[in-house]
Parts: sequence; C-alpha cells; structure tokens
Amino acid sequence: MIVAKNARSEPRLTVSPQGPAIFGVDLDSLEPEEPAVVDEESVGYPVPLDELPPGDYHVQAVINVYEQVNRADGRSIWVHMNDGTQETFGTATGNLYSDVQPSHVGDGGTVDLCVTHVIPQKDRPADTDWVKHLQIQSQKLTRFWGRPVYVHATILLPRGYADHPEVRYPCVYTFGHDVPFAFTTDSSRSGGTGTLNSRTGLETGYDFHQSWISDGFPRLVAISFEQQTPFFPDSYSVNSANNGPYGDAIVEEVIPYLEEHLRLIPQPYARQLEGASTGGWQALALELRNPDFFGGAWVFQPDPIDLSRYQLIDIYQDADAFQIPNGQFSVIDRPFRRTVEGQTLWTVRQLSLFEEALGSRGRSGYQFEGWEAVFGPMDPDGYPRPLWNKLTGKIDQEVAQSMREQGYDLRAYAERNWTNLGPKLSGKLHFFAGEMDDFYLNLAVYRFEEFLKSATHPVSDAEFTYGRPMKGHGWHPFPWAEFVRRVARAMKRSAPAGEDTSAWSE
Repeated sequence: MIVAKNARSEPRLTVSPQGPAIFGVDLDSLEPEEPAVVDEESVGYPVPLDELPPGDYHVQAVINVYEQVNRADGRSIWVHMNDGTQETFGTATGNLYSDVQPSHVGDGGTVDLCVTHVIPQKDRPADTDWVKHLQIQSQKLTRFWGRPVYVHATILLPRGYADHPEVRYPCVYTFGHDVPFAFTTDSSRSGGTGTLNSRTGLETGYDFHQSWISDGFPRLVAISFEQQTPFFPDSYSVNSANNGPYGDAIVEEVIPYLEEHLRLIPQPYARQLEGASTGGWQALALELRNPDFFGGAWVFQPDPIDLSRYQLIDIYQDADAFQIPNGQFSVIDRPFRRTVEGQTLWTVRQLSLFEEALGSRGRSGYQFEGWEAVFGPMDPDGYPRPLWNKLTGKIDQEVAQSMREQGYDLRAYAERNWTNLGPKLSGKLHFFAGEMDDFYLNLAVYRFEEFLKSATHPVSDAEFTYGRPMKGHGWHPFPWAEFVRRVARAMKRSAPAGEDTSAWSE
C-alpha cells in the first residue's frame, strides 16, 4: 500500500526513498473478494502505519505478482519473472493495482481499496535506421531458471553500415544505457543543443548524434543490454548463486550471437567495455574475469569494487551497518547518499527499511538486495542470504567472507590473481570518479588505485582520473563523442600487426 501526500502522479509511479510512504505484506493464494489487511503490524516506511502523521493523503494498492520457478539447483522459489525487460514493480507487466483513493488519516476506521487493474505488456521500442533491437534467449539461463530467460540488446549502428555489407566493425559494449550514449535524432528530446550538462559533463543525445554521423568520426557499433533478474533490474553480467550464469551467458552466448549477426570483429581488441555505476562494476568485472576476451574497460563511478569500502561500510570489520561509533558513549547513523556539498540525503538505516517494506526474502528489487543477490550466497530456501538484517543492521560475517572468497570483491580478486592478470591488462584499465560521488563510490576506487600503484609483478599502467571540486555521481571528464574517439584510438593501437582498420577508424 502506497500513501502519498499529493496526486500529481499515481503513487505507484513515484516510489523512492524520498517519495511516498509504503507498507508491505505478503499474500499467499488470496481468493477473489478476500481482503488482505495492511495495518500497524505491517512493515512500513518511513514509519509504521499507526505513526503516520494525521492528514489528507492519496492511497493506492499494488500487488507484485510472483510465479513459482523450479531452478536447476533444486530450489523452488516464488519471484517476479519477466521477459528480460528492465522494470520496477509499479510498472511491471502483469502486476495488479487499484485506483487512487483520497483518505484522511487520524480519525480511525478502515480504508477499502479494490485491486482491479492489470499492468499490460508494453511494446518494445521500434527499430530505426540507426537503432536496432534484438531479444536473445540464453539457453544457459533458461536451464538454470527452468523457464525461458532473455537478454535484450539495443544496437547503435554507424554511418554507412547498410551501404558497406563487406565491412566488419569493432564494438563498444555499454552498460547502464538505454540507447547507447543517449543517441537521438530528435533535438526536442535532448533539452537543447550545443551545451554540456554542468553536472555530468556530457553533451545532449542530439549533439552526440551530430558527431556520430559526421565525416571523419570513428565507425563503431555500440551495444547496450537489458538483463532484468528476479532480484534487480540488472544481473551485473557475472555468474552468481542467486541469479544464475549471466557471465557465461553474455560471453559465451550473447556476444558470439551479436558478432555473427551484426558483422562485428570477433577479436579482443575490438571488444571494449564501458559502464557507469552498476555498469562500471560490470565493465571491470567482465575485463578482470575475461582478460583474453575483452580489449579494455572504461570504468565510470563503479558500484563498490572493494568491499571494505561498501560505500562507507567495511563489511569485513564493521559489526553494524547502520551506526558508526562516535566516542565512548554515542553513535551516529551511517549515510548512504549525500549532495556534492556533503549534506546527507538518505542513511543506510533508512534505505534498509525501505527495501524491507518493498519486499521480503530479498525481493525488493532495490540496491542493497540487488548487491546481495549478485555478490552473496543463497539461504537454505533458495533466496539471497542478506548481508545484514534490514531492521537491526547486524552484519553477517559469513556472507561478507563469502562475497570476497567468490571473487565479488574485485580489488581482492585482482590482487589474488595479479601475477596472471597483470600482463593481460596492460593498457586496458581506465577509471573515472567524482571526488564527491553521491554514494561514496570514489572510496573503493581509491583503494583499487592503491593496490595497482603497489603492484610490481607486473607494474600496472591503469589510468585513474578524478573530478574535482565537488563532482558527484554521473560526472564524466569528457563528452561521449570524445569518449568514442578515445576508444577507437585504443582499438587501433592494440589491433594486431597488419590489421586493416581504415574502414572504421578516424
């Protein structure tokens, strides 16, 4: 049940940690006309229902519909499955919702909400001359989940692609984008032209389009992915106990399929990785785990790549995720998000309660439980085992150690394997982060840099660039057009001797 102070939009479309209040219960085999009760015993955010301040509100009910899946590991669990399209529960195909109803809190009584609407299947984006879409069924993931599982690819084609069917092209795989680099031919959708965003340093999608089609611009293919899992809108492109073999699916199924059907050059130098935030973690993880397959990773403000800097939490040393000791007699709440001026917006305690209200058994679809599904082990019943209790903050050290031992602490993984990895990563690693990242993600990047600066067998040539002053999450040191030029130059430098790059390079 979602309780909002205004009705400018349906409450189900505005759910966020700073948005409406939410109250959650689990339903099991509810019959038509049978009531489900949400009351003061239900998990509530930001407060229990009986502590909601008196006043006038707008109320809406949403049912996140689970299906029972029988996985290849023998577990039978209830989760929300779909066709791989990224979506949140408030807009997910097949979920149910009520009309929005005005309600006054403070006079007692009961509010009746009737759930009568089903969210319909949404149309996939249409193809254009520049942007194509493919849906690829993964046999590996299908076997794991016991039902069809798909990865969606959005492909940005270079100028002249259709006119030169004999040419094969290199590719940059971009993680965290809808259409790669926000490319659009519609200037009205870009919010103006000719300027860089003051926060991100990026040009508009229309301005990037102007560069992409211009004379002398590198002729590359760019591909982004949608990999919705039952626990988060992205798989992080690695194998995991809870999500299944997404790493194998991307490297052994999806990319070979794309190379065959899109005339891509099937060589490491022609496979570059780029990503920001979630996508930044993916780009680095794929490069570290597949150094002979990919030719470079451009890693922008990645999710925690050193789990001793799980934002502001050291999951190996801290006992409490919520609080930081402050002297002998006091504690302070640990921040989760800040402004670039340092003001706290959300705390770890708040976000944990928010996720607990959104769904039980790791099914909130939000950030902490998304990481737990990717990095952590499963519990005996087949659901992700939490790193900490979402109501008390107590950290489970067995889960923390498992995350490191299984290689999801990327700095620890690189350090353990550096003798073998180091020679294969020469010239391939590029890191970028704002020094006031909203989610403190720069801290783990510093730790990764410290390790690489100390590495001697071999010495690392990784590139680190930091944004200052007060550059936050989303900051980029150069626009997308310049990024593509840099990637193309890196590809050209690392192409095998005698390789003809004239058809696609500057």
